Amino acid sequence: MTFEFKPLDFAQLPEAVQMPGYDRKALKPRIVHIGFGAFARAHVAMHLHEALEAHGGDWGMRVVELFGSPELFDRLVENDHLYTLVETSDDATNTRILGAVCDNQHVARDGIEALVDGLAEPQVSIISLTVTEKGYCVKNGALDTDNPMIQADLANPTAPKTAIGLIVAGLAKRKALGNGPVTVLSCDNLPHNGKLCGISIRQFAQKVDPELAQWIEENVTFPSTMVDRIVPALTDESRAEIRKALGGQVDLNGIICEPFRQWVIEDDFKAGRPQYEAAGAQLVADVEPFEEMKLRTLNGTHSFLAYLGFLAGIETISDCMADPVYAEHARKLMVNEQRPTLDVPGDVDLVAYADMLLKRFANSKLKHRTWQIASDGTQKMPQRWLNSVRYHMDKGTDHSHLILGVGGWMNYIRADRNGETYEIQDPMKDQLAEIVAKHGDDRQAYVDALLALDNVFPADLVASEAFTSAVYGAYAAVADKGAKQAVADLG
Repeated sequence: MTFEFKPLDFAQLPEAVQMPGYDRKALKPRIVHIGFGAFARAHVAMHLHEALEAHGGDWGMRVVELFGSPELFDRLVENDHLYTLVETSDDATNTRILGAVCDNQHVARDGIEALVDGLAEPQVSIISLTVTEKGYCVKNGALDTDNPMIQADLANPTAPKTAIGLIVAGLAKRKALGNGPVTVLSCDNLPHNGKLCGISIRQFAQKVDPELAQWIEENVTFPSTMVDRIVPALTDESRAEIRKALGGQVDLNGIICEPFRQWVIEDDFKAGRPQYEAAGAQLVADVEPFEEMKLRTLNGTHSFLAYLGFLAGIETISDCMADPVYAEHARKLMVNEQRPTLDVPGDVDLVAYADMLLKRFANSKLKHRTWQIASDGTQKMPQRWLNSVRYHMDKGTDHSHLILGVGGWMNYIRADRNGETYEIQDPMKDQLAEIVAKHGDDRQAYVDALLALDNVFPADLVASEAFTSAVYGAYAAVADKGAKQAVADLG
């Protein structure tokens, strides 16, 4: 399906489409956001838009990209940095034009020096980022100095290629110009995201310039956040929905998502912040209980459905929820296996939270693909499943759904669904492919080789015969009976 670009004619939009109500001419790029993908558009920039709707002001956002083509950014300029957000469910659809973005920079168009200079500008108070887990370049809780891109940035820190290198270069320029403190705000779906971002940036800076590292300690904060909104990757079908909402016009930067959103932010800003609470964000002293709740309950169940649904030929999460077998066991995973592992504020009802999540999963308007969610499993499994497995092993309690999820992942990365091949998206995909090629015909050797990935599977779990035996059984159950029957047999 072809979607030909033309600048939006805002005067011809349907009456139901909401335009910004604040003075966009007052906006300055006080926030620089790195990584303007679907989630940044539907969540981070949307919260800033709503804060401006509530209170006005000059808190504009410059968006920055280090990879890909600048074409969509050029289209964004032609639309005066306005773009479409369609929030949709089986009950209602709401379409808005968001206006918090006021500038953009793309390395392929503007060059790396312009991006570095932009981070150092005196009015910039927040550097935020959505670069996915692998973008933090952290391994075993420290900067991954084996990462070839980090090695290249350390060798040439004034021409960085990673988000971490770019931020450090920007902070170095900021220090040199005397342009004052700033906050680095991680908005990725990653536990302890602010802490890990801080570790990576501080350790990189220490290797480049110890005086810069000391300046960062005194002038930069790294608050953690918990983000929650289901934002599927765009498809031809969802692009058609956006075009329909715009009365036939095309917005290549438009995005479609669910109505629900939650943003919990550690309130530790060095140089001020927008009034995010006016947009419904929760500003708290400690984000960890909220992020663990979401990562284990929502994301952990998403991953369970992604691997075991995809292998059964189910293409979307809502289709999984339409299947009574998957719907039943998604709830059992949330309530019976993840809920006991959580320590949340006393006013949080985890059973009600689980039921609310299941309703969100069932939203048939969102074509959230199981294959999309299945990406980057080596990065996601430890926090989504394996910490919960450890809890149950210590308590001697049932965790069969969690283990079956691991077995599902081990089958999924073989890239073979009943003779159909597919692409594996994972930062370790080459190593995984090598294991499949070398050990794929010997089940025990294959499972053992995957369990030997020490940056995925903790040594204490692998040392447990009960754990390794259960994982082998789960792998065999999916391989022999098929994913859906293996789920049904959980009881």
